[in-house]
Amino acid sequence: MRQRYELPPESFDELLAWLDPDRAVAADLYLELRHSLVKIFAWNRCSDPDGMADETLDRVAKQIGRLKVTYKGNPNLFFYGVANNLIREYQKKIKTHVPIEDVDLANESAQETDVELSLAREKCLRTCLQELSRERQDLVLGYYSKEKHAKIDHRAEMARKLGISIDNLRVRMCRIRVALEDCIEKCTDKLTSGK
Repeated sequence: MRQRYELPPESFDELLAWLDPDRAVAADLYLELRHSLVKIFAWNRCSDPDGMADETLDRVAKQIGRLKVTYKGNPNLFFYGVANNLIREYQKKIKTHVPIEDVDLANESAQETDVELSLAREKCLRTCLQELSRERQDLVLGYYSKEKHAKIDHRAEMARKLGISIDNLRVRMCRIRVALEDCIEKCTDKLTSGK
C-alpha cells in the first residue's frame, strides 16, 4: 500500500510548524499523533499500521503548503480524515484481492463453515449489544447509524448533546467497541466449539 517518495525536509519542517510554532512542542505532538494513527490502523485490522501511519503523515506533508493557508481547526482532525480514507482504500483492496493459495473450489464445506461463523457472530453481536446498558446501546447504534458526510454531522451532534468533544466521543466509542469485540469473540467461540 505504501507508495515511497522522498519528502523534502522543508515539508516536514512546515508540518511541524503547522502542529505548533514551538518546535519541541510540535515534535511531541507529532509523536503522539503518529502513535494515535498506528492505533487507529491496528484497530481497523490493517496489516501494516506503522507503514500506514507514515503514509498518512506523508500525504498530509505533501499538501502542507495549501493546508497552512486553507485549513482551519485542529490539524489532528485532518490527519484522521486522511487516515480514514487510507483505511477505506485498504479495505477495498483487501476485498478485491484473494491470494490464489486461498482459493479452494473443491471445498464447499469451508464456505458453509464461513457462513455458519458469520451467522454465529451476528447472533453474538445482538446478544452482546443487549448486555450493554440502554445508554451504551443507543450510543453504539447512533454512532454507526449514518454514512459518508451525514455520519460526520451526526457524530458531532451526538458529542454536542452529550456535552463532550468529538475526540472524547471517539475514545468512549473505542472503549465500548473493544468490550463488544471481546464479548462477541467469547460468544462466538462458545457457539462454534459447542458443535
